[in-house]
Amino acid sequence: MRDRKLIERLDIGILLLILGLVCFGLVGIGVAKRLPLEGGETLMERLGSFNMYYVIRQLIFFGSGLLLMVMVLLFDYKSYKQIAVFLYWIVIALLVFLNVRGVIRGGAQSWFQLGAFTLQPSEFGKLAIIIMLAKQLAGREDEEEPVEEEPQWKKVVTSIVIVGIPLVLVVMQPDFGTAMVYIVIFFVMLFVGGIRIWWLLGLVGAAAAAAPTLYFTVLSQEQQGRILALINPSLDTVDNYQVTQSMTAIGSGQVFGKGILSGNTLSQLNFLPEPHTDFIFPVIVESLGFIGGAAIITLFLLLILRSIRVSRKAKDKFGSYIVVGVCALMIAHIMENIGMTMGIMPVTGIPLPFISYGGSFMWTSMIAFGLVLNVGMRSQKSIFRRT
Repeated sequence: MRDRKLIERLDIGILLLILGLVCFGLVGIGVAKRLPLEGGETLMERLGSFNMYYVIRQLIFFGSGLLLMVMVLLFDYKSYKQIAVFLYWIVIALLVFLNVRGVIRGGAQSWFQLGAFTLQPSEFGKLAIIIMLAKQLAGREDEEEPVEEEPQWKKVVTSIVIVGIPLVLVVMQPDFGTAMVYIVIFFVMLFVGGIRIWWLLGLVGAAAAAAPTLYFTVLSQEQQGRILALINPSLDTVDNYQVTQSMTAIGSGQVFGKGILSGNTLSQLNFLPEPHTDFIFPVIVESLGFIGGAAIITLFLLLILRSIRVSRKAKDKFGSYIVVGVCALMIAHIMENIGMTMGIMPVTGIPLPFISYGGSFMWTSMIAFGLVLNVGMRSQKSIFRRT
């Protein structure tokens, strides 16, 4: 018989924070896809200008994401340690198969077309990497009987292989943004996993030394242009145009914003590219102002801090490392997405968690926090009791 206290340990605070972020996202998507106004419209006409197609689809993504979260919660998170290798190679196979059946969007062959929907395997690769690295770093330290600790060089080399295989496949698509998220997860988890700092500094040094070669041989011309645009904002490029319009939208929102029922905004007039996906943050700030942007950042901060608390209370290292990996995933997306809209990070196709429109990353995010909630629910050793 399941312990009745298991459900009581469910962190409702995390769920409420996620719900708040999703609500901001629905507002942003609705505003981004509004039809332009001519002025003088009645309240009902203004309400009728909202195109609810994408809002409804996002609600479907969120609802199905909740189902996936529940499915993740049904099993003890330790069971995912047993199937980590299987999940990892399934993702690798999907990434390889993209070269045969993948569709190209935004210059990257990263999606499978499934009827009216698309699926991006590289998003699920983030989860596979987190679980595999958690399994590798925890090793056999969580076993009751004392065992000899694995040498750190072996942990580092194995971790490089774990991340390196999907990383190469993602770069080949090419998807530089997702590759950077993989790298952030790798370094954060190794640091928290107790790998000595000189190992990490050595890896950073090797990456810095290889950067010029990778820039000219691996990055596409478009990706090189995005880095140049970040270094030199005066260049007349598409990326600088996107960032300029994004920063204009953020600034025009001022403190309280123009309001979601106001007249034409930059997104409605098609001046702001990808307003419901990659550049949804400036859409929201233009409508809700600094207050709206600050509220979103605050919700993200609280979500990460609450997750860190779950990690610290985890009953074993495997669970703790999973939560750390999820936090690294979220931080990478938040900093890159908001940073690129403000001109302090290169433009990449990185969505804002729970807010940007899209199914694959919504599902990935819901599964990720299903793992976080799972670790929190089972932070005590007594999960089952005999009758």
